[in-house]
Amino acid sequence: MATNRTFTMLKPDAVEKGHIGAILEKINASGFRIVAMKLTQMTKADAQEFYAIHSERPFFGELVEYMTRGPIVAAILEKDNAVEDFRALIGATNPAEAAEGTIRKLYAASIGENAVHGSDSDENAAIEGAFHFSGREMF
Repeated sequence: MATNRTFTMLKPDAVEKGHIGAILEKINASGFRIVAMKLTQMTKADAQEFYAIHSERPFFGELVEYMTRGPIVAAILEKDNAVEDFRALIGATNPAEAAEGTIRKLYAASIGENAVHGSDSDENAAIEGAFHFSGREMF
């Protein structure tokens, strides 16, 4: 069963480059409602836990370093078909392969610095949202 919520993070590169407002505007213009949002910074332990699924991959150390180098914006978004629609809005992981007008095409620099995270399933959206937000932080 599809849920109406998904999780996103505006990654350190997007925050550093001042793209928060433009990305949030694109999210809002696409019909998503923000039900929780905060500017925060992941610790090394946070990033290792959040990305544990990638712990055996050769890029894991670089991923953890990248995700802890500066603030992120974590948010839970609501819309019918939220996960699938948001994945379409952000575009392919590689911005060179992302469709025109997608967030990654517009704001990502590379596969490694791809501006935004979007949950890949309803189950992961719930897990990732709960990682960053308590129930009382969602509206």
